[in-house]
Amino acid sequence: MRKEDCFYLGKIAKKFSFKGEVLAYLDTDEPELYENLESVFVECNKHLVPFFIENCSLHKNDFLRIHFEDMNSEEDADAIMGNAIYLPLNMLPKLTGNKFYFHEVIGFEVEDKRLGYVGEIQSINDTTAQPLFEVLKGDTEILIPMIDHFLIKIDRENKKVIMDLPEGLIEMYL
Repeated sequence: MRKEDCFYLGKIAKKFSFKGEVLAYLDTDEPELYENLESVFVECNKHLVPFFIENCSLHKNDFLRIHFEDMNSEEDADAIMGNAIYLPLNMLPKLTGNKFYFHEVIGFEVEDKRLGYVGEIQSINDTTAQPLFEVLKGDTEILIPMIDHFLIKIDRENKKVIMDLPEGLIEMYL
């Protein structure tokens, strides 16, 4: 499985028992959606390796207590401590309305209600305090803050993000 075909679910945070159980921190608003997993991909040496789950249950809201098949000791658990956990993209819950996953809008056109076509979303920069759409118009990169107030509609059918951007924001790039 390639990392591009998966989404980050969380990471193995700590050992839970001397029998190889671990606690995985889940980076999600709805941890209960992942309570009955059969398997996950664990990142080992930059490769995604399938791990099959014997049993798992929610632990203190955003941790998942997991006992993987063939992991029966603390040494087994130590080997994957701190590793990231991934699931295939098709396991993401579907979002509707103006909620979207970052990977979902890559390639969508940005349309401003005043200016019309702005450009195509190349990526999303979420390393800043405010996530930004990185939009390409010709050879020019335009950074647009992802602010709910600017967002009018996510048009999945036509692959467009329709926005109401403040005057001057786009113009300063052109």
